[in-house]
Amino acid sequence: MHQIVTKPVDSTRRWWVLAIVVAAQFMFGVDAFIVNVAIPTIAVDLHATPAQIESVIAIYLIAYATLVVTGGRLGDIYGTKNVFLAGVVGFTVTSLWCGLAHSGVELIIARLAQGATAAMMVPQVLATLHLLFTDGQRSRAFGIYGIVLGLAGAAGFLLGGLLVTIDLAHTGWRSVFFVNVPCGLVIAVAAWQIMPSVPRRPGTRLDIAGSVVLFAGLLCLIGPLLFGHDVAWAPWLWAVMAGGGVILFAFVKLEHAVARAGMPLIDLTLLADTAFLRGLGAALFFFAANLSFYLMMTLFMQRGLKIPPLAAGLAFIPLALAFVVASRHSAARAKHRGTKVLLEGCALQVAGLAALALVASFIDAPTPMELALVMLIFGYGQGMVMAPLSGAVLSTVKPVAAGSASGMYGTIAQIGNAAGVAAIGAVFFAIESLQSVRAGFLVSLALFVTLIMMSAAFLTWMRRASARS
Repeated sequence: MHQIVTKPVDSTRRWWVLAIVVAAQFMFGVDAFIVNVAIPTIAVDLHATPAQIESVIAIYLIAYATLVVTGGRLGDIYGTKNVFLAGVVGFTVTSLWCGLAHSGVELIIARLAQGATAAMMVPQVLATLHLLFTDGQRSRAFGIYGIVLGLAGAAGFLLGGLLVTIDLAHTGWRSVFFVNVPCGLVIAVAAWQIMPSVPRRPGTRLDIAGSVVLFAGLLCLIGPLLFGHDVAWAPWLWAVMAGGGVILFAFVKLEHAVARAGMPLIDLTLLADTAFLRGLGAALFFFAANLSFYLMMTLFMQRGLKIPPLAAGLAFIPLALAFVVASRHSAARAKHRGTKVLLEGCALQVAGLAALALVASFIDAPTPMELALVMLIFGYGQGMVMAPLSGAVLSTVKPVAAGSASGMYGTIAQIGNAAGVAAIGAVFFAIESLQSVRAGFLVSLALFVTLIMMSAAFLTWMRRASARS
């Protein structure tokens, strides 16, 4: 068994390193939300189709989801610092490309590259925290990480609305991507100067074939949902989706073959853990109602109610802050009450969505403040679930498989986000073209309720499996 030996890092320096890697995570988190606020403006400026609007978000998530495990492996092979630097520089360059895009198609390709570089950068953040904080300060370090992660959403909404509104140097929506450039450069220089080098972990290998096949399968399965409306749901789309299902089935077979000679992308022994698989199901449905909610809410406010980008962004701030508060409270409560806290959070989300449906149905032109107060309910419920969800899903996994299980959980979460944006976005735009933005939004709310109830059902199912084991 090989042991990784690193140079001692003094306590002062490691807190600076924490600041650097958490800043990178913050930049990634902000980027996930800042684009939502700018999407309606991007669509108008680039004459983007509904499919291209969804793809700008979904393709980024698909790239990240399929490559995040590979990004973690690259850190083991080439060293956490080296891969982190490569990821930050890549994320900075691809952000610049996104801001310079002149068409919807070019922006989608740039977002694909941006998601791939994020998959190199983000896994190194937690790896660095695990490396540097092995004493009693670990909980404090991870507490800071959690708070920053939660605040990224609020910052993304506020910054997105602000940048689009002030039209910095006449760059319009492009500034939401350009803002990553100076931030990324500062992070890269600081990391190069003080981040400790970690030697490679012997014996670690890449499963390149697995990554490629998984990406192809997800793209074939989710891609047609993005472009269905633009091609009138042609029959060949369904054939492509069926092909995606076949490719994903082949992916499992491929992983079995890789396991005989090397390191597969996923730990196949985890597929025998019933409670873990049901937990992944809960995560899939929960995250399918996550980023898609913010996209639909943004489209309803800006396209349906004609609320300006800054006011729309500000309307999300109470939700984001409620999310942070709930995250802090629910993580502690879940230690004593288990999945009951998550189920209560699901119920609160459903209540918030029901309240939003009432507001959208009976108030012709709800104000941003009215929407903000109602969304606060949903945000608190979402925070109650998201913070302890990963711990609940991973609770049945043996310690030796914790790393692989965490990678699978992260992948499933991003697949859920991408699938939700694609599927619910397709329904929204179809109904919008036939009736109205308001009608599309109301149907979307019903779909969110269904997804959250499915997540609650899987959580209950997981709890039963855990009790029997």
